[in-house]
Amino acid sequence: MENVKVVCYGIGVIGQKLATHLLEKEGVEIVGAIDINPKLIGKDLGEVLGVKKIGVKISNDADKVLEVTKPDIVTHTTMSYLKQTFDQFEQIMSHGVPIVSTCEELSYPYATEEGTKYAKKLDKIAKKNKVALLGTGVNPGFVMDTLPITLTAVCQKVEDVYIARQMDAATRRIPFQTKIGAGLTVEEFKKKIANHEITGHVGLEQSIQMIADSLGWKLDKIEVEMPQPMVLKKDVASEAIKVPKGHNAGSVQYAYGIIKGKKVITMDFKAYIGAPEEFDSVTIKGVPPINQKISPCTHGDYATIAITANMIPHVINSKPGLKTMVDLPVPHATPGHMGQFIK
Repeated sequence: MENVKVVCYGIGVIGQKLATHLLEKEGVEIVGAIDINPKLIGKDLGEVLGVKKIGVKISNDADKVLEVTKPDIVTHTTMSYLKQTFDQFEQIMSHGVPIVSTCEELSYPYATEEGTKYAKKLDKIAKKNKVALLGTGVNPGFVMDTLPITLTAVCQKVEDVYIARQMDAATRRIPFQTKIGAGLTVEEFKKKIANHEITGHVGLEQSIQMIADSLGWKLDKIEVEMPQPMVLKKDVASEAIKVPKGHNAGSVQYAYGIIKGKKVITMDFKAYIGAPEEFDSVTIKGVPPINQKISPCTHGDYATIAITANMIPHVINSKPGLKTMVDLPVPHATPGHMGQFIK
């Protein structure tokens, strides 16, 4: 049984964790690594990951890496927006290589007019080069879209869907804590949000549209509220950030899919230091009603890495084109030899 040859494109925090996971998987061989960080270029990937040398040097020449290694797939972990990643996807697919990416907007680009334009171009490029392209992750990609969609399978009728995710940011990476403005004053938080120095969660719009399209609902509009500060009446702290009482501990954000003035899809996203409970929940009002809760919540980093790796066989096996999680077979773990899942 042959190994699946992988090129890792993006050796940042998530890219490094994904590469480490792939090195541990049976039936996977990392044959190339691509990044633009000058501190990483020329270094052995294994050394960067803190393991022994593996004979794969990180390069900023994507064309050369793809030409020489001829991988079965590229795992792509760079940026969140299609305007930032489109050229990367086009370049990779021009070499006839399929892609599984953690780019949030790629998870369901049809949520926006601009995203739809990118989607049409990417689908055309993918089909021309006879490869598939998928955007996935924990969220978007699973807990607030693929999972709720799957749960509706046992419903005769669905009236509305309420999805909530609450995380204690103290248990997450420092860059994530910074991203949600933990430790800032309320005024500082609002200013940084207004200036786009920090952002809310990327992907709520995409998740809502994926659910709506899967259920055949034609939304009148999607409303994504601005992230709001979470202010607690006590001091809280993570290992890296102290949050005095009255300062911002994180962020709260809501988004809605609306039909005739009714919120038929609600996204409730909370991430802050000091959250008393971590959970993912899906509440479906319908026949029968569904009340599902995962506690603690699905860990973002572990889950993103896992689902990206576990979707590799589905993407390789897929017909050419831009795919979403609802286009491919039911996702599942791949604990055995990766090659056994390839048709």
